[in-house]
Amino acid sequence: MDQYRNNTKGNELHESTGVQGNSSAPNPLVRLDPGLFIWTILTFALLCYVLAKFAWKPLLQALETRENTIKSSLEDAENAKKELERLNDESEKIIALARSEGQEIRIEAKSSAEKIKADIRSQAEKEVKKLKDEAYVQIQVEKDKAISEIREEVVMLTMSVAEKVIGKNLSNDDNHELIESAIKDLREYEA
Repeated sequence: MDQYRNNTKGNELHESTGVQGNSSAPNPLVRLDPGLFIWTILTFALLCYVLAKFAWKPLLQALETRENTIKSSLEDAENAKKELERLNDESEKIIALARSEGQEIRIEAKSSAEKIKADIRSQAEKEVKKLKDEAYVQIQVEKDKAISEIREEVVMLTMSVAEKVIGKNLSNDDNHELIESAIKDLREYEA
């Protein structure tokens, strides 16, 4: 260290520079020396051999493993993408099918409701017709009964008037003939 402190002149340079002090000897690192050149090439070749034997193979193997891992990851990602697209297509088909089935169910329910409505209406109309027919029959029975009662009353009145007019009781044949005549007059009157 003392040698660096004592350099007060500033003209002495470090020995790695081409010029040392006042000497004109070239720098040994930049000088072409065939022995050093050969040893450098041999050392470099030995280093390449050692690296190739022990370092390159594991490095290349690690790189190949990493490349294979990346390839398989990319393939897995591609397969997952295809599977996702397939699932999306399948879910869209299922949704479309569900919509279609829902529409069909709605249409069936509507037609079923219309059919039930028509059946109920038909049943009600049948009931109304039945009630009308029953009422008509009842009215006819009551009408016939009333007409029969009126005829009997007319017969009785006719016989009573005839007895009074004639003054005597007529025979059964005469009664029958008189009744038939009264009924005939009554029918003409109804018509």
